[in-house]
Amino acid sequence: PSGYFPSWLRVLMATVLWCGLEAIWSHGPLYWSSLSYTQSPHNLAILHLGQISGPTLVTGAIVAVNGLFAEAWIWLSRQERSSAKTLLVLNLGLLVALHLIGFGLYRLPSVESSETALRVGIIQGNVSTQIKHFEEGVQLSLDRYTQGYRNLVAQGVEAVLTPEGAFPWIWLGTPLETRHPFYQAILEQGVPAWIGTVGVQQRRITQSLFTVDGTGQIFSRYDKIKPVPLGEYIPFEAFLGNLINRLSPVEASMIPGSPDQQVNTPFGQTIAGICFDSAFSWIFRHQAATGGAFIITASNNDPYDMAMMTQHHAQDVMRAIETDRWVVRATNTGFSGVIDPHGRSQWISGFRTYETHAHTIYRRQNQTLYVRWGDWVLVMFSGLAIGSWLWEWRKGQSVSSEHEQ
Repeated sequence: PSGYFPSWLRVLMATVLWCGLEAIWSHGPLYWSSLSYTQSPHNLAILHLGQISGPTLVTGAIVAVNGLFAEAWIWLSRQERSSAKTLLVLNLGLLVALHLIGFGLYRLPSVESSETALRVGIIQGNVSTQIKHFEEGVQLSLDRYTQGYRNLVAQGVEAVLTPEGAFPWIWLGTPLETRHPFYQAILEQGVPAWIGTVGVQQRRITQSLFTVDGTGQIFSRYDKIKPVPLGEYIPFEAFLGNLINRLSPVEASMIPGSPDQQVNTPFGQTIAGICFDSAFSWIFRHQAATGGAFIITASNNDPYDMAMMTQHHAQDVMRAIETDRWVVRATNTGFSGVIDPHGRSQWISGFRTYETHAHTIYRRQNQTLYVRWGDWVLVMFSGLAIGSWLWEWRKGQSVSSEHEQ
């Protein structure tokens, strides 16, 4: 290596650049996952760095460790064994330190109180998307979700969560609701439910999760903030709408939900997400910062295979750790689950099975550094990188001037 900049500064600049680009990308419509996601769900120690500054810090740790290793390899290839050894020792120290910090956060006890306990039921309907809009699928949805609701109420749950698009037609809040078997069951049993269905906003449809209380009233709703591009809506519709309409099978473009939604329930404020939302950590951070005490996510997942369903579960593992919240996941075909604030899966459903499950979770109000301050570590290290770059550049200019003289 040559030039003005030492190895540590090149690694710092590369890390900041990678993390900065990833942070910008995460606010766009075509995002899926960050580099940090490669550690989920198994490396819980490193994932706990997300409590400090979100997935950006986990990504930064990965880039920095690999960057130092690459710099050591470069020095070694130039027969500079002493410099390579120094970088490898530094890299090992960084790797151990990062894991120790994360493990320390992982080992912090989660103090729960019976006063904050909430018994939640989950229904995994396993109704194929291909038949949902036909008579067979409609009847299967009505039968499975209504019977699942009744079974869970009999087990003493205080609320029931259904997947995204459990009833994919407009009925809630219309005269049709009084004849809906699931709605009638709510009126009979008096137990609230979060119902995955479609809603209407600005004369456009939304993918929504409605909170219906025990009296049948709509208590609140959450509209999916990140519909699937080209699958559920047309990105940059004002500019590309006409072109994409000719190429895409999307029949009706959904309208995205507002980024600043707050979802109140009979049990306090919750943090909600629908399917693709799980990839966007800032959606969950915002809701946690405004008072969300637990996370509920509803997904379909039917069009995808087991690998993708596992990946989706891993996304919610990260969201649980970053916000220090319990997560309840309801999916149509797998994998539904319950995740504790340390990212440990307390229950996972089967693959393409009809299941119900009751589980006790706990509402929490504490806030992690990430929830309070967001990507503050990225801002801090960006300033450090720019300042160090200017210092080294000016020092290099001075050396060049002396040589010229």
